[in-house]
Formats: sequence, structure tokens, C-alpha cells
Amino acid sequence: MDFTFIITIFLIGFIGSYISGMLGIGGSIIKYPMLLYIPPLFGLAAFSAHEVSGISAVQVFFATIGGVWAYRKGGYLNKTLIGYMGASILIGSFIGGFGSRLMTEGGINLVYGILALIAAVMMFVPKNGIDDIPLDQVKFNKWLAAILALIVGVGSGIVGAAGAFLLVPIMLVVLKIPTRMTIASSLAITFLSSIGATVGKISTGQVEFLPSVIMIVASLIASPLGAMAGKKVNTKILQVILAFLILGTAIKIWMDIL
Repeated sequence: MDFTFIITIFLIGFIGSYISGMLGIGGSIIKYPMLLYIPPLFGLAAFSAHEVSGISAVQVFFATIGGVWAYRKGGYLNKTLIGYMGASILIGSFIGGFGSRLMTEGGINLVYGILALIAAVMMFVPKNGIDDIPLDQVKFNKWLAAILALIVGVGSGIVGAAGAFLLVPIMLVVLKIPTRMTIASSLAITFLSSIGATVGKISTGQVEFLPSVIMIVASLIASPLGAMAGKKVNTKILQVILAFLILGTAIKIWMDIL
């Protein structure tokens, strides 16, 4: 690995992890396409879809630790929500991560494109009034949350994305969870999801060690910084940023698939 390669991978990890901490996602919604497309632009070796999904899975594990730590105070972490959705997505992500070795690169990209498209559509659904609910009075359907998390886990485990880019719109639109609680709790759920995906990817030899270490270092620095920024930004602005980020990624992936 030369210096240009190290800096490129570090910056991809830093940008993705900052966004991860700020928006409550694992960061793969942006790091997956960046890892896939940016290195070849600088004449560097291209990663395969399997390698990208493996690196993403490991990196998300560390990015979400930093984000959760930054949100640990203030009542933003809903332990019941994290318990139900976290357990379900852990099971689903392990199944998806282990089973992804049986899929082609085109199949992995197709799953990613479908998940990103669904998430993009959901983010543009009106979410009026959810931030008026006091954090200590939030209620939701526990079994619906668990079932949806299991489905998201299988799909996200396949692409190593931990699923937060789909969990966030589900929590906002379907479960009616306030924005900042959604961001904080989704980071904790994504952390649990990344355990299953990471074990599945490592056990099937889909993880490149050195690029993963570089991404981990970037994650531990950038994710807490993003979380601190997210606490200060207006919730409507956070929703708009996430919506357009997911939409842009979905468009790019589908342009390549088609």
C-alpha cells in the first residue's frame, strides 16, 4: 500500500464516519459507493463488491461505538427500542452476512440498490409532529419493530451496510420515533447489527485487513465529532440531509445496475 492509497482510504472512512455520527447511520450508505468508485479514479486498485461489503461491515462496527458513546447522555437512547430491534437485526444480519458468499457481485449491488431506493422513498414521506413528543413518553409497536428489524438485518448483512440507512426512515415514518432519539438509538442498533455482519464476513474470508484498519482509525476519530455536530443541528435539516444523501446514492447505484 502506498501513501496515496492510505490517505484515500482514510478520507473515505473519515467522511463516512462523520456523517454516520451526525445522522445516526453506520455510514455505509456513503462509504460503500466511495470505496467502490473512488480508488480507481486515482489509479489505485479497485475493490470487488465482496471486499467493499466486508470492509464496510468491520468499519461500521467501530464507527457506531463512537457515535453511541457521544449520545450516551441526555435520554436519547431508548433501551426498549434498542433491545427489540437490536436482537432481531443481529440475527438477520448474521444470516445475510454468512449467506452473501453465495451471491454474485451483481446480486450484492442489486440488493443494495433496492434497499437504498426503499429508504429514499420513505425519507420523503412527511414526518409532522414526531419531534413534539417528549422523549420519556415515546411509545411504539414492539413486535412490528422486531419484525422490520429482522428483515432489514438480512438485507443489510448481505451488503455489509448494517442497515441504519433503512432503519432510520422506518423509525421515523413507521414507528414515529423523534428524530434525535432515532439517530442515537439507531447507532446502538446498528452497532448490534454490525456484529452479525462482521462475524459473517470475517468467517467467510471477505475482509481485507489493512484497508479495514485504516477505516477503523478514521471512524474512531470522526464518528464522535459527527455526533457532537448532530446534537446542534436542527432536526428538519438532519432529515433533509439524510434524505438527499440516500436518494443520491440510490440513483448512482441504479445507474450502474441498469
